[in-house]
Amino acid sequence: MIKAVVFDFDGVIMDSETVMYKTMREMYQKYGIDLPLEVWWKAVGTHGGFDPIAYLEEQTGKRIDSDSFYKERDELFLSRAQKETPLPGVEALIKTIDSLGLKIGLATSSEAGWAEGHLKRLGLRDYFSCIRTAGDVEKVKPDPALYLQAVKCLGVEPHEALAIEDSYNGSLGAKNAGLYCVVVPNFVTKNMTFDHVDHRLDTLENVQIESIIQLFEDKVSK
Repeated sequence: MIKAVVFDFDGVIMDSETVMYKTMREMYQKYGIDLPLEVWWKAVGTHGGFDPIAYLEEQTGKRIDSDSFYKERDELFLSRAQKETPLPGVEALIKTIDSLGLKIGLATSSEAGWAEGHLKRLGLRDYFSCIRTAGDVEKVKPDPALYLQAVKCLGVEPHEALAIEDSYNGSLGAKNAGLYCVVVPNFVTKNMTFDHVDHRLDTLENVQIESIIQLFEDKVSK
C-alpha cells in the first residue's frame, strides 16, 4: 500500500534543469562552443558527473578562468531561477496528495538552502514533512541514500513510497532504494533512457494520482 510520495525538486517541482542548461549553453556560446544535451546529461540529477570547465578547455584548447566563468554563470542562473513558477500540475498534485492523507517528502541532490528557499517562495514548503538534500548524505543520486533517508524520515518502507523524478540519475536512485518511480521528463531529460522506471508521464498536469497509485498496488496484489 502506498503511504507516501517523495518528489525530486529540480526539473519536477520547478524547471530549473532547463534554466541551468540554457544558461550553460549561453555561456559556452561566448567561447564559440556548443553544449549538446547529450553531453550535459551527465550533470543532470547528480554531482560530479560532468566537469564544465574541463570540457570547455578541451573544446577551445584554452585555459578558462573558472572563478570568472562560474561567477557570471551563477548570476545569470540565479536571477532567472527566481522568476520560475511551479511546473504545470505540480501545485494541484501536491494538494491532492495531501488531501488523501499521504505523507509528502523531498529527495534532492541540490543543497538545502536552494530547495527550501524556492519551496517557501512558491508557497509549497509546508506540504513537505521531510526534506533530504545533498548535505544529508555522502553520495547523491544515483546512489539510493537520499531516498532511503527520506522514507525513513517519513516512517514508511521503500515499497510503500512512490518517487516522482525527471532524470535518469534521479530515477535510478529511487529504484535502487526500492521505491516505485514515476518519471516526468522535461526539455533536458526527455530523450534519456527510462527503461527501469515503473511509469512515465508527459506532464503532471491533470494527473489522477489515485489511478497511478492503484496501478502499482494492483501489481503488488498479483
